[in-house]
Amino acid sequence: MSPVSRAEAPEVLPDLQQEIARLAGRPEIRQALAWLRLQEARLAGWQLEMARIAAPPFGESTRGQWLAQKFRELGLQDVHSDEVGNVFGVCPATGKDYIGLSAHIDTVFPAGTPLNIRQQGTRLYGPGVSDNGAGVIAMLAIAAVLGATHIRRAQPLLFIGNVGEEGEGDLRGMRHIFSVPRWKESIRCHVVLDGAGSDTIVAEALGSRRFEVIVRGPGGHSWSDFGAPNPIVVLARAIESFAQIPVPTSPKTTFNIGIIRGGTSVNSIPESASMRVDIRSTSMAEMERLEAALRQALDRAIEEETRTTEGRVSSGRKSFGLSSEILVIGNRPAGELDPNARILQVIRAVDAHLGNAAQIQRASTDANIPLSLGREGIAIGGGGTGGGAHTLQEWFDCSGRELGLKRILLTVLALAGAGA
Repeated sequence: MSPVSRAEAPEVLPDLQQEIARLAGRPEIRQALAWLRLQEARLAGWQLEMARIAAPPFGESTRGQWLAQKFRELGLQDVHSDEVGNVFGVCPATGKDYIGLSAHIDTVFPAGTPLNIRQQGTRLYGPGVSDNGAGVIAMLAIAAVLGATHIRRAQPLLFIGNVGEEGEGDLRGMRHIFSVPRWKESIRCHVVLDGAGSDTIVAEALGSRRFEVIVRGPGGHSWSDFGAPNPIVVLARAIESFAQIPVPTSPKTTFNIGIIRGGTSVNSIPESASMRVDIRSTSMAEMERLEAALRQALDRAIEEETRTTEGRVSSGRKSFGLSSEILVIGNRPAGELDPNARILQVIRAVDAHLGNAAQIQRASTDANIPLSLGREGIAIGGGGTGGGAHTLQEWFDCSGRELGLKRILLTVLALAGAGA
């Protein structure tokens, strides 16, 4: 997640702020908040336990089984997994519409990554302890406190440990959830817990499209086959052309060439070469414009290399052709929450009540899916602080987790009608 701050923020509604204050003042809510304060050692233990279970992209099943068992132990009902590996548990109520609370269980680290998970004082260290150990454990903490205190609510809560948020998972878990009629039609609003912290509200979905560009040619020896077209040169021409494309600052739009592969030796003309390109924007139209520009740059590069190699081929030699393809390897839709949406008003009222300063931001998270569908959704942190995400030096500091859990609990209870 690479958040970008938004300057504007709607005013906190006085009536809603009073509603949150009344909710927080109820005896059973005060009891719940006090209960959470005493659970840190238990939560840190869960976090270490989970982080020691590998969950690479498309390999989350063992961690999903661990989470399902925790859901059962905490008293959630209808605990099950779907066909892609998402794990569900329900905290029932009389209403029919669900308030969704989710955290992705996958990590960015490939299978075989050493998981040196450890604790030193209030800090936890190791791959995935914060992203998304912090989010998953915050979700479990909310399930645990609801089971321990039996707070009445009008609407049921749907707890989800979803797969496929990181990298080329391409939000496949959340995408699947909101394609299934049972959930698509019944999740009224959705809170995503992603990473550490209590100082952000992701209310705008940063869209992204990712491509693998592949160029193929006949290959050959650098001396005897000189004149044959070179796929690496084609990519170089395409990159040089594509990099000149202007992008707006508003809506902010970016592009990046992150990986280039090709060739077998310094004295071989490669048979193929590839690159991976990332395009991001809050505007679907801008992403489409850049995609079209990328395709045009590749076409021009092939034409230029073909003309150049035809000029190099000696008399009597046959000129070899080039081929190319562009594969879509990621497509995260953009979207934006209405500034007057109740979910946004509620979280801001909760922050005002807690004296918590939080910025409204745009980022690429699981919330992209509900937001792109026009649904109410936000992404927030699980409390505490963290750093080194996506590195082997990742860390999470449990200090300050309590604030994050209070924030999440009051938000979901207000959305579920506990203050009514």
